[in-house]
Amino acid sequence: MIYIALPDETQYDLSFYLAMEEFVARKIDSEDCFFMWQVQPSVIFGRNQLIESEVNLEYCREHGIRTFRRKSGGGCVYADMSNVMFSYITKDKSVNFTFNKYINMVVMVLQRLGVDAKASGRNDIMIGDRKVSGNAFYHVPDRSIVHGTMLYDTDMQNMVGAITPSDVKLMSKGIQSVRQRIALLKDYVDISLEEFKAFVRKNLCDEEITLTKEDVEEIQNIEREYKSPEFIYGNNPRYSIEKRGHIDNVGDFNIRLAMKNNIIKSAVILGDFFIVGDVDSGILKPLRDVALTEPELNKALPNKLDKYIMNLNKKDLIRLLLDNAD
Repeated sequence: MIYIALPDETQYDLSFYLAMEEFVARKIDSEDCFFMWQVQPSVIFGRNQLIESEVNLEYCREHGIRTFRRKSGGGCVYADMSNVMFSYITKDKSVNFTFNKYINMVVMVLQRLGVDAKASGRNDIMIGDRKVSGNAFYHVPDRSIVHGTMLYDTDMQNMVGAITPSDVKLMSKGIQSVRQRIALLKDYVDISLEEFKAFVRKNLCDEEITLTKEDVEEIQNIEREYKSPEFIYGNNPRYSIEKRGHIDNVGDFNIRLAMKNNIIKSAVILGDFFIVGDVDSGILKPLRDVALTEPELNKALPNKLDKYIMNLNKKDLIRLLLDNAD
């Protein structure tokens, strides 16, 4: 696998590294590429999430924490210079194959360090019953991108405060709760973060490409989209009915329907699920001008929804659409 290096030690915003993934996917013709990056305190939320529902914007403003949206699905993540982010770009197009291949590679590296790591659920890596890494996936033309966190260490107060209420008592309980559910790699290895990064690189990559200053400029052009308010904040869709729920092995859903006389005029699907196809054409378009009844929904929706949202079953989506609104 090829390691993609930058020409100098410049520290960039989180959005730069997301754009760098796209640049590598478009410009470097290799089966597998990988790079690592670190950022100043930042929150990154998924493609289908509403920022005001996931991020404590007031806490982030008060503590200088930047907010960014990514193009992959999944949930909200806090990152800082005490942990490290991984990016993997491959020609493999199967979401399940790509996820499994990447996660197993990272698990292998951790096990070589003597850490009892294992893959778990849709996208997590665990040490015992605690999460040390969460990962997300998306497609670009002819490439797949997986990116995720590796919790070597982190600022627990910022991690909790950036995505939960900033009330002191709630934060205190939140830190205790989160600390019981996550693993910090520093507690399991006797090496520094820099030594860990060097170990990962040595064990995963056998070749290196260093980008040029011209490449960096091109990445910064791609980055403009990620920095635009339209991309970060999105548009809050108008809706008549809101459906919320969780589907096992798929994720949390917030479905907003604009209705007229029990007919769906438009729909928006938000949540932390993973998109693997064109949701607009495969799910949202078929729902337009359809009555909100089981027979009509069953007739309108395609049978294989997992082509659009990972692991989604048609029956489960219809059940959620027909549940009473919150």
